[in-house]
Amino acid sequence: MPTIEQIIQGSTISSFPALVYTPNRRNSRNRFPENCIFKKESKQEAKTTAQPEKNLHPAVICGPSRSSEGVILYYLVEWLD
Repeated sequence: MPTIEQIIQGSTISSFPALVYTPNRRNSRNRFPENCIFKKESKQEAKTTAQPEKNLHPAVICGPSRSSEGVILYYLVEWLD
């Protein structure tokens, strides 16, 4: 599996703030399918629209990247809270 640094260096990969839906943030594998990512315009917007009680957490994400199974994945760069 490539490292986050290798993924970010790819020409079609970019990082951006987002809300990430994850029921168990501590045990996540730091990669998420595209249906769990909600892109935001700024880090501040991601922080203010977060809803931890609904498992929506602010983060900086990079992607997209296609897995070997054909799933579009995004990778965690950092949590914002």
